[in-house]
Amino acid sequence: MYRLLSVAALVAFAILAVHAPFETAVAKDASEYQYEVLSPWAEVDPIPLRGISARLNSMEGKKIGLFANFKRSAVPQANMVEKKLKTKFPTIQTSLFHLREANVTATETPEKDKFTEWVKSVDAVVAMVGD
Repeated sequence: MYRLLSVAALVAFAILAVHAPFETAVAKDASEYQYEVLSPWAEVDPIPLRGISARLNSMEGKKIGLFANFKRSAVPQANMVEKKLKTKFPTIQTSLFHLREANVTATETPEKDKFTEWVKSVDAVVAMVGD
């Protein structure tokens, strides 16, 4: 459908370009031409952006949360990240939160309450997206 519309628009522009009268004289006054510039962006989001959280000053003794989304390979990714982190930083603890639904914060569910408590219990989070 979009391809058909694109071709139709291209043909229409080509016809207009061929049949439109060309100006032979240069405009005498710049005010003859007026353009209205429109923004391609939607309305501005009323919630202001925040910067990223501050980095940890050290990984020693920290509790790192491993967030695995609902996709198939997220948990194997989390297991590999956990193994690599514990090899490099032997004193850290890890905690896995495996998301079982598409959006944990969208609705009031028991999963959201568990997620909120889990986030409060860790010092930092590494997120795995299982794509």
